[in-house]
Amino acid sequence: MRRTVSTLMAVVACIAVGSALAEKAEKEAKPPVDVDQIVTTICAACHGADGNKMLTPETPKIGGQRADYLAKSLEDYRSGSRNNVFMAGVAQALSDDEIEALSAYFAAQESELFTLK
Repeated sequence: MRRTVSTLMAVVACIAVGSALAEKAEKEAKPPVDVDQIVTTICAACHGADGNKMLTPETPKIGGQRADYLAKSLEDYRSGSRNNVFMAGVAQALSDDEIEALSAYFAAQESELFTLK
């Protein structure tokens, strides 16, 4: 009988701790990244909403590029190892989650890149 009560108490304690941890994690959960807002308010001005606009000849087309390449580029702009004053400012304002989401978004766009023959 004692063992049954002890086991029951342990189960109840585990449930209570698990519930408290789940509640804490829910409160600390990050808000979802609003990719559309970032694209329309920041990226689209130079790259276009689909990543295929070139504001200047130096503006790369990023639509259809590989996500890992785009993420690495943004991380390099953010760290300063890739040099572009405008992109450094943009990248420094982005979180890791936003970089990941933007990279996936532009990688999923149709590419207008081609190979010269």
